[in-house]
Amino acid sequence: MDRARIEQPALVTVAGVSKTYGRGATTVHALRDINLAIHPGEFAALVGPSGSGKTTLLNLIGALDRPTSGSISVGDVVVSNASGASLAKLRLHKIGFVFQDFNLLPVLSALENVEYVMLLQGVGPADRRRRANEALVQLGLDGCQNRRPSQLSGGQQQRVAIARALAGRPLLILADEPTANLDSATGEALIDSMLELNREHGVTFVFSTHDDMVMRRATRIVRMKDGHQVEAMSNALS
Repeated sequence: MDRARIEQPALVTVAGVSKTYGRGATTVHALRDINLAIHPGEFAALVGPSGSGKTTLLNLIGALDRPTSGSISVGDVVVSNASGASLAKLRLHKIGFVFQDFNLLPVLSALENVEYVMLLQGVGPADRRRRANEALVQLGLDGCQNRRPSQLSGGQQQRVAIARALAGRPLLILADEPTANLDSATGEALIDSMLELNREHGVTFVFSTHDDMVMRRATRIVRMKDGHQVEAMSNALS
């Protein structure tokens, strides 16, 4: 990764984080003592087999859940002990999410789906329409603005989800297995689009994956196994 980026204050700091579910004999240790810093402009991949804790860590960074122990900060917000109202504000204004199943609203068009987060943010109608259209065009979806999700391919739906995350102008975009439901050619085109946004606009991405193609494009790889962070390294191939 670029030295100038490394020298910037971390955008995400994960310090001694563990996450358990259940009690006694039924306790599941999803994460154990994770320490990680993500700097502005990174394109970082959490990699490892199913059950390694990748999605759990993304959910904690995204303030969708709280750690059992340790602390997580995103920008100047300490996620691990912030109020519910503060976390809701953080998710709305600072973090964009791209889920495996897209989470698009079926009754809305592609343009309206992209506008939705900005509507919640209080962005005015003209501005949110302009920003939504720009995001869709940037991701190669010009001409698809008025189509509903059922009229789009899986790759197109995933691009709408990324456009929705991007249009809200977050500090950070979290993507859970972004290529899992796509064929290899569509998945490669999607990751190339995300990487272009990262390089040209400085958008910080953290995503979980077990896709070798995605790993090759990451600027840093964080390897996980059985809830442990086993390695974090810059990717010389990116």
